[in-house]
Amino acid sequence: MSGTRIHFTASGAPEAQEAIARLTARYGQAGLQQAQVIVALGGDGFMLATLHATGALGVPVYGMNRGTVGFLMNAYDEEGLEARVAEADPTQINPLRMRAEGSDGTRAEALAINEVSLLRAGPQAAHLRIHVDGRERMDELICDGAMVCTPAGSTAYNYSAHGPIIPVGAAILALTPISAFRPRRWRGALLPITATVRFEVIDPHKRPVAAVADNVEVRDVIWAEVSSDETVSHTLLFDPGHGLEERLIREQFS
Repeated sequence: MSGTRIHFTASGAPEAQEAIARLTARYGQAGLQQAQVIVALGGDGFMLATLHATGALGVPVYGMNRGTVGFLMNAYDEEGLEARVAEADPTQINPLRMRAEGSDGTRAEALAINEVSLLRAGPQAAHLRIHVDGRERMDELICDGAMVCTPAGSTAYNYSAHGPIIPVGAAILALTPISAFRPRRWRGALLPITATVRFEVIDPHKRPVAAVADNVEVRDVIWAEVSSDETVSHTLLFDPGHGLEERLIREQFS
């Protein structure tokens, strides 16, 4: 695919900055508005930032790992990049949309590619009431927090909180508690991707809670709603045989 218009972007890490200098010298640097593909150089956090920043353009993103874990990234290799991009397999993912209201009455919205988390913001445990599609499912969850995650984000914070890994093709969201005290043995729930989850904060002044959508934080919330937004779509590109589906399966056996 000779002549592919590539826009390179890189995190501030020295390895990423060195890589972007070499790659732009070799392949050129297309303007963002003219690019056919965006190549992101960094780690998973930088990939999420790139998807958020460029999602409105509808341009696929091919990541190369110049960070740490690199779960959403391909292996770094400067050779044959145009051919790799042309042969890459696309994966479509939809983000979550968070709506939240603060104790001062202000409302906020944000998108999350990985997860939306409700986190205690003080020394005492959070007390949360949970509704799914308008029906109360738990009158009180005493915990450090809770989250709703996408399949793409299920190996991140969700997995660290002992939540399930979800195949990327599954129309499922995971609702996972964080350090639940009561109910002590509740491990969370799997919900249809069409579900809307509403968290209500019980006694928010005594037990403040923050709502976090990827890296967007809303403090002192009294409620937050989370649902999948199928009107927004991101396209990630992966080398053949190393796609997101394969990575999610492989992670369960590691």
